[in-house]
Amino acid sequence: MNIALAPAVAQFDRALVAQYDVNGPRYTSYPTAPHFRADFGETELRQAIRASNEDPIPRDISAYIHIPFCLSPCFYCGCARIITRDQDKAGPYLARLYREIEAVSALFDRDRCLAQLHFGGGTPNFLDADQLVELIDTLGRHFSFSRRPDREFGVELDPRFCDADYVRRIAAAGINRISIGVQDFDPDVQRAINRIQSVEQTRDVMDGARAAGIRSINLDLIYGLPRQTQDSFARTLDQVIALRPERIATYGYAHLPERFKAQRQIDKFDLPDASTRLGLLQQTVEALTAAGYRYIGVDHFALPEDDLARAADAGTLQRNFQGYSTHAACDLVGFGMSAISHVGATFSQNAKDLTGYYAALDNGHLPTVRGLRLSDDDLLRADLIQRLMCAGSLDIRAFEERHLVDFPRYFQRSLDRLRPLEADGLVTCSPKRITVTARGQFLLRNIAMCFDAYVDTPDIRYSRAV
Repeated sequence: MNIALAPAVAQFDRALVAQYDVNGPRYTSYPTAPHFRADFGETELRQAIRASNEDPIPRDISAYIHIPFCLSPCFYCGCARIITRDQDKAGPYLARLYREIEAVSALFDRDRCLAQLHFGGGTPNFLDADQLVELIDTLGRHFSFSRRPDREFGVELDPRFCDADYVRRIAAAGINRISIGVQDFDPDVQRAINRIQSVEQTRDVMDGARAAGIRSINLDLIYGLPRQTQDSFARTLDQVIALRPERIATYGYAHLPERFKAQRQIDKFDLPDASTRLGLLQQTVEALTAAGYRYIGVDHFALPEDDLARAADAGTLQRNFQGYSTHAACDLVGFGMSAISHVGATFSQNAKDLTGYYAALDNGHLPTVRGLRLSDDDLLRADLIQRLMCAGSLDIRAFEERHLVDFPRYFQRSLDRLRPLEADGLVTCSPKRITVTARGQFLLRNIAMCFDAYVDTPDIRYSRAV
């Protein structure tokens, strides 16, 4: 990605954010996962990897490892996870994971560097330290780990089930970034979501990480949870800011009990109303900005010296299935149940259930069950949306030269959809450039939706896109 003009400093306009409060994609991919198809499977993934090896300058590799197990259910969660206290289940899962790593790694040329690694879930520290270190070592035997200083190896941790010694062990194995779910420190909210986690537990893991040389710590927060108030969440924000993580991700809770069984444990009458929810977001933005955090986009904040902020300045920021990330131009390879890969001009996803995942590998197959080969139009729009989401602007002339299109003619319908947003002050448009304004920075998803061919609505402000 080319170095972009510095985006305008974000301004939170409560009235505009309320007006544009619609359901829509988070654009961690384009097209988004609901558009993956069952006619894309193992054969197509193998072809995509082979084609990526033949690129004149093959891309680095980013690996995502999904550990689906959790020791306790969090009622807000919509992730692909399995609740169990039987830690013996880790062994059979790791055996299949190693089989998948061996099979997939053999398809990639060995001289391609693995520059980014992320363990997600579920709860990756469901694995004990020996198991996670062995998993990292196994990956290192099958892939060529990058030795560059900007290499990013991260893991999501639940501080209720690990300690400083655990972090020291995995840091020695190469982990240099951790992400910790906090959601909310208020005891009443924690009881409502079944996640009792103290500030002290969180601080102990963070202190251990810093002592072990971990260079970046992220804390996750969620606004819109049951029993949250602006007063109680203000205390959580103060506690989080005092911990001084390098990054903070703030997500809006989506209450979908018809899709996620665990959410049925939440009383809908305990959820904050629309006005309170908007107030929670506003106070989050104001508190973090006042504390020196930089708004990166959509749901991410970072200290100016963190790699995420530096990537934004350098034009190497990207958005993928983990949110904003520092390594653009990588082929993403997902391992484990439900994991998603993005290799070349394709997406693919593994079986979303343990039975299907195990069965494929036990029968000598890769566990790919669906995916998508991107069309020329998909590739155009994916590039455009990525640039708006990550750089906050689009150089139209450079885009035309790169893709050999007449921009105003090709995107006429999209530009028609964008005009009301321009009138509302979210973007400025000229024949040379589309630029997200300071007021539009908090509405990047709405702006991107104007260029989404799968969103079939003439007015993005009042749509209800899935």
